[in-house]
Amino acid sequence: MGLTGLFLISFLLVHCFVNALIFFNDGGLMFNTGAHFMGHNWIIRTMEIVLFLGLLLHIYQAFILTMENRKARPVAYMGSAGNVNSSWYSRSMGLLGTLILLFLIIHLAHFWVKSRFTGLDGEDVNGHENLYAVMQETFKHAWVVIVYVLAMVSLAYHLLHGFQSAFQTLGLNHKKYTPLIKSIGMWFSVIIPIIFALMPIALFANLIK
Repeated sequence: MGLTGLFLISFLLVHCFVNALIFFNDGGLMFNTGAHFMGHNWIIRTMEIVLFLGLLLHIYQAFILTMENRKARPVAYMGSAGNVNSSWYSRSMGLLGTLILLFLIIHLAHFWVKSRFTGLDGEDVNGHENLYAVMQETFKHAWVVIVYVLAMVSLAYHLLHGFQSAFQTLGLNHKKYTPLIKSIGMWFSVIIPIIFALMPIALFANLIK
């Protein structure tokens, strides 16, 4: 669970970097160049398969872990100390993960299916598929923007527990390094979802064109 989680975290970092190229505000040229590289590099395309397998394995592991926890305690506690012993989002990883999974299905339908299977209409001045135009078309709808922003809130809370927990699961606990890992995890869990959320907001508000 920890290994697949860290693998997915590394993907988030790369995906965020490429998508953030839209903030160059150059009509999507830099973004389309990055998307073209990601879509035509055989190493990246191979890693897509690994990514899907890692995602499926992560979901499977989460399901098995939930079932094992229920088996270990078939009768629930009479009461709960709530936030005294743990944060609400650490107790809601299953729910947050499910919301993120539903969002991923929508996100893949919006972009990945079009760029990999159905094809895109038109090219930019560099001759690259104009995935940026698809972003503009997708994020002109307020309800889509709201869904994406709410999904990023779910992702932030999922990461707040999952980032540090991944290292802990692997036994990487040390009084010197654990506080640093927690600090990096907190900033990562906040900054990455904020950048992702700003993209649809900026396009919807015509802040970038």
